[in-house]
Amino acid sequence: MDVKTFLIRVFTWWNGQTFGTQLWTARHGELIGQDDAGNSYYREKGGRISPALGFERRWVIYNGEADASRIPPEWHAWIHHIVDVPPSRQTVVAREWWKPHRPNLTGTPGAYRPPGSTLAQNRRPAATGDYKAWTPGR
Repeated sequence: MDVKTFLIRVFTWWNGQTFGTQLWTARHGELIGQDDAGNSYYREKGGRISPALGFERRWVIYNGEADASRIPPEWHAWIHHIVDVPPSRQTVVAREWWKPHRPNLTGTPGAYRPPGSTLAQNRRPAATGDYKAWTPGR
């Protein structure tokens, strides 16, 4: 591991796994599978039930920037304990309503800004004439 990678793992949490997560995963984790984006999914070794949680601990290590919206629907169901069998151990049929991933653009210039927003670059809808200004004393 080069110095840059080491420093990134020590000082950032949003880019891949931290050094602490890497140690925890090596000691307690069992790789269950990977998705098409390269995210890796883990659970406690042997499916052990966590005494603190009362159920099996599951986690994801993102390939790149940590963005929960990058988890595909089939893995989302597994990591949130909606299904017990991970997608890597069964055939998953894509639903017609599943859409391809679009990154979360919040906080970027590409973020959605509804009409009337102060950040919408003066794209405010025209007044409709049904507004009457309040005048004190009337």
